Amino acid sequence: MTNRTTRRVVFCAALSLAASFAISPGYGQQYPSHPITVVIPFAGGSASDVVSRIMLDKMSKNMGQPIIIENRPGAGGNSGTQQGAHAAPDGYTLIGGGSGPVAANLTLYKNLGYDPLKDLEMISPFAGFTIVIVASQKLPVKSLKDMIAYAKANPGMNYGSVGIGSSQHLAGEYFGQVTGVKLTHVPYRNIAQYGPDLIAGTVPLGFQWFPNVAGPINAKGAIPLAVAGDQRLPALPDTPTTAEAGLPQYKVSGWFALLAPAGTPKPILERLNKELTTALNDPAVRQSFGQNGAVTMALSLDAAKKFHADEIAKYRDIITKAGIKQIE
Repeated sequence: MTNRTTRRVVFCAALSLAASFAISPGYGQQYPSHPITVVIPFAGGSASDVVSRIMLDKMSKNMGQPIIIENRPGAGGNSGTQQGAHAAPDGYTLIGGGSGPVAANLTLYKNLGYDPLKDLEMISPFAGFTIVIVASQKLPVKSLKDMIAYAKANPGMNYGSVGIGSSQHLAGEYFGQVTGVKLTHVPYRNIAQYGPDLIAGTVPLGFQWFPNVAGPINAKGAIPLAVAGDQRLPALPDTPTTAEAGLPQYKVSGWFALLAPAGTPKPILERLNKELTTALNDPAVRQSFGQNGAVTMALSLDAAKKFHADEIAKYRDIITKAGIKQIE
């Protein structure tokens, strides 16, 4: 056997051994051996950030390794998602993704710099948020019916969101489709900047996840008019559902998920899916989610993959019907 042949045999054997580690169940059991970073593409204190920290703190304790959150807001969540999507697929860089950057924005943007389906693996959605319709106390409205009448009489009223393509943005677009009112979308890079504008009445409306408007509501600067779901929120027990408020056809919710770069070994994805589910089954985690207007969600890897594809198709339909122009 020549030296060249020997080297080739050794090299192939090494590749085979590496592959066997990558697919063996033990590989997932040995993971993680050092801290994990999770990129949240929205600002600290946002609804997605709040619930992510609750769940990831429990996962960290259960897995015996620190989980470090890096907030990288910008471009409606696209910037941080792109960075995370192109990270090494080794399970040590994960991504928090909402319906905007990993679903709707595939239709909204001409070039994201990443493909949500090809460049990301969804571990599971983990938080569901019913949309809360909120109005500034500066407006002369006390009910959803009042707000619709006022908005029709004053077309073009501003409403805020965490960015173009976010579930809050599209909830406002859908509200306009259902009610016939004309609204103007105001995207924020940092949702904390929206609270003062809501209270001041310069951006007097919102179709928001509860944590994003909890401050203005608690400060009596804004009033929750309705929640767009089948049941009232534990965090807002006195706020009616849209059905109770006379708009039963308007039901909207958003979600937030944990994802990994494409190519992450399946044993690692399975381990993360298992740990996510275990964390969400913890009563304290469930209670904390409820206090923040969220419900826990956990799907198997296969179900999560289908959920992801279905959500992309759903938002494509909403955006197309709304006639929203694609962003260059």
